[in-house]
Amino acid sequence: MEVPSPTSLLQDLIRFDTTNPPGNEAACMGYMRDLLAKAGFEPAMVGKVAGRPNLVTRMEGRGEAPPLLLYGHVDVVTTADQRWSVPPFSGEIRDGWIWGRGALDMKGGIAMMAVALLRAKAEAFVPAGDVIFAVLCDEEVGGALGAQYLVENHRDLFAGVRFAIGEFGGFPLYVGGKKFAAIQVAEKQVCWLRGKVRGQGGHGSVPMRGGAMAKLARVLDALDRHRLPVHITPVMRQMLEAIVAATPAPTNGLLSRLLVADTVDQTLDALGGAGMIFDANLHNTVNATVVQGGSKTNVIPSEISFQLDGRLLPGCSSRDLLAEVADLVGSDVELEILQHTPGPTEVDMGLYPLFADVMREIDPEGIPVPLLLNGSTDARHFARIGIQTYGFLPMDLPPDFDFVRYIHAADERVPVASLEFGTGAISRVLRKYGTAR
Repeated sequence: MEVPSPTSLLQDLIRFDTTNPPGNEAACMGYMRDLLAKAGFEPAMVGKVAGRPNLVTRMEGRGEAPPLLLYGHVDVVTTADQRWSVPPFSGEIRDGWIWGRGALDMKGGIAMMAVALLRAKAEAFVPAGDVIFAVLCDEEVGGALGAQYLVENHRDLFAGVRFAIGEFGGFPLYVGGKKFAAIQVAEKQVCWLRGKVRGQGGHGSVPMRGGAMAKLARVLDALDRHRLPVHITPVMRQMLEAIVAATPAPTNGLLSRLLVADTVDQTLDALGGAGMIFDANLHNTVNATVVQGGSKTNVIPSEISFQLDGRLLPGCSSRDLLAEVADLVGSDVELEILQHTPGPTEVDMGLYPLFADVMREIDPEGIPVPLLLNGSTDARHFARIGIQTYGFLPMDLPPDFDFVRYIHAADERVPVASLEFGTGAISRVLRKYGTAR
């Protein structure tokens, strides 16, 4: 069969509305199953509930290396209440870019992986070890029906796997006039909190000071004006040291201050917007996202609850976050853990040199650096069975394109050229994997 281009495949994938909830990934998975089957693969559909399957297939290798896992998800977040320049499920190509929900997160990555495998199959290439390709559902709401389900109920599908490729790394970072290739090796953990403040209630016509509303205001103000304590993790130290070594003066001198805990916050303030890429990865973070309190306009509430989206750095615990937030907001705020999904605390850098070599080959200007992602992915589920995920979906994005801004947002898009760039990078990994450097 003729192998589709990553561009045409991504367009087809975008046109499946897999907004989660509800997901409805079955039609998209069926399309991928048929595509792979026509090429000679034997894909299996494995799911917990009807209409929400996962797809797993395998390319047999020479048995000279452990299996390598490639995985990603096809569910996407909502487009509701967003103003798009194009219909979000059109897959339209405009000005050299493919527009649509999932272009970046992460149907573009699925297209790169799938085409790299299809090309290898068409060329009769046999990798050093088996290559397992898993297309997952449900990542955007936690992965209970996707990666978590597979890890807990079909662990045998991933027997022997030590390393995996997933989202998001491989994109460029531009710092101090230099281009860096960020290879994701770790990520933060989800740790959501619920807080509660109490105060005297009463009739809305009587002035009330120091009540629950006032306490909530002080909590939100404290969270807005102050960071949590600094933590310099091993991955961030490696990343910053590499950036400092490559950037010219005076930028390198300023960035070197991010390696000293006592000067981190002052330096981030001095960097302004340029420091945003480092800020979340040098602190545990919380953002207030939900407030619940009051039922009538003329009744002053005596109790208000709020929820915080907390993100933990590797090596930190939920108790650490509770203590840091409590220290910031005060002892009269009741705090509890709403949800915590632990992630790995250690990073296996065993395959990092391979990804760094590939990035140097395809983009000599890009200096490879390890990346700590400030969000979380399905990597945390596979880590439970000893699999180290590397975020490696290379995209040669222009300096003026704010990659993070368009994830989960209106006008999500990816350059056509970047899809071919990433597909070529993954193809190189498949050929180099398991061979001597």
